[in-house]
Amino acid sequence: MKTFGESRHGVRGGGFVPSATSPAIESQEDNVREKADQYDADLLLRLYDLRREERLRRAREWFTNEFQAGSLEEYNRECPPGSEKSAFFRMVVSYWDMVGSIVNHGLIKEEFFFENTSEFFLVWEKIKGFSPKLREARENSLLWKNLETLALNYEQWMSKRAPKALEVFRKRIQEMSAPKSA
Repeated sequence: MKTFGESRHGVRGGGFVPSATSPAIESQEDNVREKADQYDADLLLRLYDLRREERLRRAREWFTNEFQAGSLEEYNRECPPGSEKSAFFRMVVSYWDMVGSIVNHGLIKEEFFFENTSEFFLVWEKIKGFSPKLREARENSLLWKNLETLALNYEQWMSKRAPKALEVFRKRIQEMSAPKSA
């Protein structure tokens, strides 16, 4: 029997160590589970706990309420290298890109994750317009691909469950991102 904190592979601390009973390489099919389990819940709670870190909380608040760049040029003006805004941007986007990697690799059940958060979708909606140009400028076609894949999967998932919800959500994002009048 597994104890609290033990991974699906019988290793405490969540690491993966191949053993006679667990293959070193699992196929994607082997990782598909019917239902979320206590490990999914534990990982989701750990991800939420990371979001509570004070600096990341401030960065997320700034990104949600103040970040308004709609183009690469606006991004470069709004988040110059070395600035606090640049650090906040990188913290938020890299956090959700990392979470996307976790979900996309099946380390947390996708449906369970989607049922519990949508903040990553807001992040992707705010950066997707200039991400192709930034990928090109940095010669990195993989930049934010985990987040993009997660958002596309969420869009498909939502279209089957609440088809008009994303349209309303996008409208709210546009309203939040509109320049504020004095």
